[in-house]
Amino acid sequence: MNPHKKYFGPSRLLSQVILSLVAAALVFAACGDTTATPAATGSPAAATGAPVRSTGLTGTVRLGFLPNLTHPQALFGIGNGLFSAALGKGVKLEIKPFNAGPASIEALLAGEIDLTYIGPNPAINAYVKTKGDAVRVIAGATSGGVSFIVRSDIKFDSAKDLDGKKFATPQLGNTQDVALRNYIKQNGFETKENGGTVEVVPTENANILQLFQNKQIDGAWVPEPWATRLIVEQKGKLFLDESSLWPDGKFVITHILASTKFLNGKPELVRAFLGAHVQATQDIQKDPAAARKVINEQLKALTGKGLSDEVLASSFKKLQITLDPLKPSLLKSADSAFALGFLGKQKPVFDNLYDLRILNEVLQEKGLPTIRQ
Repeated sequence: MNPHKKYFGPSRLLSQVILSLVAAALVFAACGDTTATPAATGSPAAATGAPVRSTGLTGTVRLGFLPNLTHPQALFGIGNGLFSAALGKGVKLEIKPFNAGPASIEALLAGEIDLTYIGPNPAINAYVKTKGDAVRVIAGATSGGVSFIVRSDIKFDSAKDLDGKKFATPQLGNTQDVALRNYIKQNGFETKENGGTVEVVPTENANILQLFQNKQIDGAWVPEPWATRLIVEQKGKLFLDESSLWPDGKFVITHILASTKFLNGKPELVRAFLGAHVQATQDIQKDPAAARKVINEQLKALTGKGLSDEVLASSFKKLQITLDPLKPSLLKSADSAFALGFLGKQKPVFDNLYDLRILNEVLQEKGLPTIRQ
């Protein structure tokens, strides 16, 4: 069985997701949150680290991200002042956290942000629906960190036990939602909206915890730290680590997407930002414990609550921090999506989706291996 076919399964609901992207406003309404309003419930914690000095650069960098553990460089770079220091006194850094990827993409396409940490599916959709003109992947961030968690008080020993069950995902049409729907289909079942017996309930991650506790769902396909929280706080059971479905256990969960207007118009700002992103990646890899502390402070500031040491440490072990955007995993997913009818009648060509030139220049300057594009 081809593991990549588990990422895009035919369903009328997901077809609506794709169709909604054609709208003039480019609103990803069918994917979930339709606003581009920042998701923060609090202000980010004050950045620490080296004082910001003049770099000779001027302008503004508007950065989007999700306050999730799967966006660690964003939280770390903001929290310890790496981004501000790299950009310098003359550059204003505006950070804009979002509840979900489609809202971040909407803001990017509307010209409200310049760069965003984002998952693969929104990037694919944005590229296809703008005919390859509007966005470019400029660096990788993380791989893995997604699991299928089921309740420990129900019988769920194999995929056969999907029958008649009810599961949650973070958002209709997001990366995890698509992955679950395809897992269902590849194992011989259909979702209820397609006449089958398995129900999928897209809802926010925080709501999933409550639904799980109240036994209103049987399981959930979610990213970290939510997967670990379901296990630690709600006595859930790990049924499947999504990494097991991919060759070498690697698949893109987060990368950096830039608007082509900003990339082409302000390459010096992109270079400075990517320099900080590379440094953040190295720092997290070198001292995960120290990085987790900074990241948790930002999560607390943005969401109102930090994570326990147990959840934080366990969640981090499931993530791979990487500068490689893992292009093959995205391209294979896109091929499967097209084969299943979700990317239009003409097969998309992704020749221009990746632009790693500036990243590789930064890596060369630092004496680090470059990434094949």
